[in-house]
Amino acid sequence: MDIRHFILFALLLPACVSRKKQNIQHNILILKDSYCKASKRYNYNGNAPSYNSDSILQANSHLHKQFTDQSILILNALGTLDEVERILLLKKDTSLAAKVQVLQLKNTINSKITIALTELDAVAAEYDCEGERVSQMAAYVENINNSRNDKLILYSIITGAATSVAGSLVNSQGLSNAINIGGGVAGAGLGLATMNPKGKKVVFIHKRNILRDVWEEKLVSPNFPPFVWYMYTEPHFSSKENTSIISGMKERWLHFHFDDDTTAARHSILFGDGGYYRASDLHSRAAMLNQMQSATRTINQNFNYLLLDLDKLILD
Repeated sequence: MDIRHFILFALLLPACVSRKKQNIQHNILILKDSYCKASKRYNYNGNAPSYNSDSILQANSHLHKQFTDQSILILNALGTLDEVERILLLKKDTSLAAKVQVLQLKNTINSKITIALTELDAVAAEYDCEGERVSQMAAYVENINNSRNDKLILYSIITGAATSVAGSLVNSQGLSNAINIGGGVAGAGLGLATMNPKGKKVVFIHKRNILRDVWEEKLVSPNFPPFVWYMYTEPHFSSKENTSIISGMKERWLHFHFDDDTTAARHSILFGDGGYYRASDLHSRAAMLNQMQSATRTINQNFNYLLLDLDKLILD
């Protein structure tokens, strides 16, 4: 009588979590496609700033008294070097009209800086949003795997208990041994199943893959404003000499996420349009997105220096 109640409990137990599974599947459908991309496509100017940085710095060497190399390159990328030159000329004039013109020119420069900062913030926000989406999906996949393992462990316990009870109720020694052996094999099989390192997979789509351009080091889509891409790829804005922000990022990804295996990285699902993801792949993607968000935020430091240089230019 006891064993029948025990088995009935085991059969009814999965129904208790069916509602939870339905919620998980519903949330997976919501997270499968990206909701982080902009609602409208911006018509960014397709002309990227010049990468001939040495020539630019040499041609504007007279500005080194007021600006750092990075500030000069930003002013050139924003197309505001002419405004700076006019300010330098107007500073020689002490009239009220000249001072008003200086402030107007500074406002023009500040307006372009604001637009550039807004573009950086927009890109960083998309990295943040996409990273959160990936992390949520990873949590759901791990939830599925944990639920699966919990069930297998429970079934293993039930199998072992049922085998013990059934073996004690059978009078035949041979039949009792057979029940014990069969139960042991079943329990061992369930135990080994919980050790499966791969676990469940889930469909995850990212046709707008904001990691792909970074990995390929080539802007082939409207994922980034040209100015932001310039900041990513101009070595002068990287803390590592002669290496751009995304080149340094790619080196770290290759080493830490792919064990320096270029072939594995090139064929990774992380840089495609999406597909079947395991939890470990989702965690890797979330880490990469967070790293790019941080790298994007650090570009703001260059603008802080530029704004300070501009204020000194006006006040001196």
